[in-house]
Amino acid sequence: MDTTALDAAAKRYRRAEAALGKARAELTAEVVALLRSTDERGVQAEAARRTGWSREQIRQIMQRADETPPAADE
Repeated sequence: MDTTALDAAAKRYRRAEAALGKARAELTAEVVALLRSTDERGVQAEAARRTGWSREQIRQIMQRADETPPAADE
C-alpha cells in the first residue's frame, strides 16, 4: 500500500490549518486594535464589512478581548 500521496496531502492540510490559525489570530488582533483606537461611529460595521465577520462576531471578539488580561510585556 502506497500512502505517499495521502501523507503529502495530510502534511499540506496541517500546514494550511496552521497558516489559517495564524492569519485568524492576526486579523482578530487588528480588529481589536482598530476598535480600541477610536470611538468613531461606524467602525464596528466597517470592520465587519472588511473581514466578512458579522457585527455580532465583532462584538464577541471585543468582549473576549476585554475579558483577557493584557500580556506581561504591555
